[in-house]
Amino acid sequence: MQYKFYVDGEWRYDEHQSWVTSEYGLVNTLLFPMDANHNPTAGPELHANMELDNEHFRRVVLPTISEADVQASRHRISVFLSTQTAYELLPKSGKVVALDVDLPVKQAFHILYEQGVPMAPLWDFSRGQFVGVLSALDFILILRELGNHGSNLTEEELDTHTIAAWKEGKAYLNRQFDGQGRAVTRQLIHAGPYDNLKEVALKILQNDVCTVPIIHSSSDDGSFPQLLHLASLSGILKCIFRYFRHVSGSLPVLQLPICSIPLGTWVPKIGESNGRPLAMLRPSASLSAALNLLIHAQVSSIPIVDDNDSLLDIYCRSDITALAKDRVYTHINLNEMTIHQALQLGQDSFYPYELRSQRCQMCLRSDSLFKVMERFGNPGVRQVIIVEAGSKRVEGIVTLSDIFRFLLS
Repeated sequence: MQYKFYVDGEWRYDEHQSWVTSEYGLVNTLLFPMDANHNPTAGPELHANMELDNEHFRRVVLPTISEADVQASRHRISVFLSTQTAYELLPKSGKVVALDVDLPVKQAFHILYEQGVPMAPLWDFSRGQFVGVLSALDFILILRELGNHGSNLTEEELDTHTIAAWKEGKAYLNRQFDGQGRAVTRQLIHAGPYDNLKEVALKILQNDVCTVPIIHSSSDDGSFPQLLHLASLSGILKCIFRYFRHVSGSLPVLQLPICSIPLGTWVPKIGESNGRPLAMLRPSASLSAALNLLIHAQVSSIPIVDDNDSLLDIYCRSDITALAKDRVYTHINLNEMTIHQALQLGQDSFYPYELRSQRCQMCLRSDSLFKVMERFGNPGVRQVIIVEAGSKRVEGIVTLSDIFRFLLS
């Protein structure tokens, strides 16, 4: 017999009873001893004092599909994305923030914070072109430079130090030079409104960026470009859901539990690793430790956990803009400010509390790929944390990039 209980708007199960996964999620399964002569007419035979084997039940209950069905699902998604253009991503109304490359870095920092955006394309007036992107990662690198002893970039210089100068200095730091020894900045990765969605998704994945500006020019030489939108994987995912919403059965791969497919980053011995370690930090860790981990581990967010590795919150690259509030970055020590203190700053930012709480989405390892993908439909969600039922102990993390790499491979 299987039981779930509806409490405070959520289906729950008794953590103190034995449980299994089923098509209804986690349920309690109670086994009753039966008369030895009893011969049930349907279902498996149950014996007295029978031990519940959770792993056995997982193997029986968790759905499986053939490799042919996996490939068929991928093919249908690929065909759909190939027939839809980037115009499908454009909202009926909205705004796009762009910054002039001659703008002081300090002013740009405050603009992104006040507008509530983590990045913005860069406009070069002298060239009449969009030439790059200023992102939250740039500000992380800048703050680390300010914190380094002997750095040539001081807080006072941020008033006059332009974005263009920072980008050139960043190229020198990364040792990106041309044949004449001049610094070469990274070319802007962008797409046109007539590019299909598969091309846009692959540009994001192959260049390891979070967004791609959609730029249109009516001239053959690309002059007078118009910035239409900032394309992201979340917008492309919404298009997939709109199209397959009523025919999800044509994509059997979506019914697979995430623990059975090569997806995401996992704690060792829990799931198949994608080659990256699962980075976690305590709320008492320094902000400096978090920023270093975001850079060196090449991740966009870090689960914040307690001493039992139970999920408390997440710290994302975009949270760095909260330091612009009241110019906090001018009088803090990155080694002394804790992650908890940094997250408290973000709670008072321009992001509503509901939006911040939605971004910390969780799932279970037994949840279907479809259910996990639904989590990314919430505004601001860029990753879903895989937790253990009841304890909320972190077992892994799934990002939008993980999902698209799996679906388009």
